Amino acid sequence: MNAWKTIKNGILDENPAFRLVLGMCPTLAVTTTASNGLGMGAATTFVLVMSNLFISSLRKVIPSNIRIPAFVVVIATFTTIVQMVLKAFVPALDKSLGIFIPLIVVNCIVFARAEAFASVNPVGLSILDGLGMGAGFTLALMILSSVREILGAGTWFGIHIMPAGYQPMGMLTQPPGGFITLGIVLALVNVMMKSYERRKSARKGIQL
Repeated sequence: MNAWKTIKNGILDENPAFRLVLGMCPTLAVTTTASNGLGMGAATTFVLVMSNLFISSLRKVIPSNIRIPAFVVVIATFTTIVQMVLKAFVPALDKSLGIFIPLIVVNCIVFARAEAFASVNPVGLSILDGLGMGAGFTLALMILSSVREILGAGTWFGIHIMPAGYQPMGMLTQPPGGFITLGIVLALVNVMMKSYERRKSARKGIQL
């Protein structure tokens, strides 16, 4: 698997939120504003990249019978670093994201990549896998949070962008709005991915 395919895998083919439907708790909870979505995505990407790097580096020395506790220690270390940085430099974002930053420790996306990829692949590919998965997760959060904030509040990153007479659909910033938005976006993504896969198969058929 080359570098581009590894990154593209996380963004398109196995997007954590849209294709694998992982990490739904933070996906639904924090996507009320674009700033929250970007902040959560960036924090998760950092933890993914750094934990993949260390787990891949240590994969030959971590005994298989204690690999899960070892993964927890590595992931918790970088999650704590992220939380401390946010508290020190972006306290408003830290307060807004709340419990979902420390919960990165048990985020199934991070664990899945540690177990399925970083523990069996070299360091370079593991870093790229973390970047791809993090970018895919961030993209998903940004799409959902942008739709919810623009339509639900008339703003984007806190800046009013809708016409003066626009009546915000406040429900979209509430929990039910998260489920509704996610369902619609998932349906659209599935339609687009099926079309993409058909075109890809057609091109392979022509080449053969």
